[in-house]
Amino acid sequence: MSIRKMAVAGAFYPADPNEIKKMFEYYNEILDKHLKDKSILKIAPQAIIVPHAGYIYSAFTANVAFRALKNSNPEKIVVIGPSHKVYLKGASISLQDEFETPFGNLNIDNSLTSKIKEKFGLSFIPEAHKEHSTEVQMPFIKYYMPQAKVVEIIYGKISPYELEKVIAYVLQERDSAVVISSDLSHYYNLEKANAIDSVCIEAVSKLDTNLINQGCEACGILGIEAIMLFAKENGLKSVLLDYRTSADASGDKSAVVGYMSAGFVQR
Repeated sequence: MSIRKMAVAGAFYPADPNEIKKMFEYYNEILDKHLKDKSILKIAPQAIIVPHAGYIYSAFTANVAFRALKNSNPEKIVVIGPSHKVYLKGASISLQDEFETPFGNLNIDNSLTSKIKEKFGLSFIPEAHKEHSTEVQMPFIKYYMPQAKVVEIIYGKISPYELEKVIAYVLQERDSAVVISSDLSHYYNLEKANAIDSVCIEAVSKLDTNLINQGCEACGILGIEAIMLFAKENGLKSVLLDYRTSADASGDKSAVVGYMSAGFVQR
């Protein structure tokens, strides 16, 4: 049995499951006490966009989306994220059996993985699967949906239309969900970051695939555009769940990173 080992535990997120559990419980306490529009916690999305930075910066934003995704009770979750360290032409899909998390291992859906690999001609490039953009999502999945099986897809140079076809294939099954991993702008001052990120947020809100390419600087923009294409084609609407920047955690407004989460639901 092959295991996709944790590569960034202790760096991007705590290696101790109790520390992660306390973080999630604290975030949910804040939501339950202070969130004005609690209806967003009742949506049952088919897909979500979540950030992938260190938990102290972005996990609150991601948590809102995974808490909502739990309402959909998916049995299969395909996590799609950009490669940060390995150049890829196309995409790589993990062919391992389990995905290690601090909460215990998740089963990888080998049947779905094989079908996607064969249908879309994806490769398996092992060195690409030490990627944080997908890994940081797995503790959320194990915490909220522990019985779900996962598929990990890392992409590089690829058309969003190609990714959209993969998403459409996955979401033809009602028991499946897709997680799109992306941060927004990087290392601008807070005012400029807010302005740049507002383009991304407006584009996602309106499902405007032209606007997303007119100033949005998301590192996972191809994945975002792909899920937007799918949503437009299949009559879904987007629901913005949270937006903030690293300044909310660090207090440093001089060079921030933006984070957004959103859900895609039936109209």
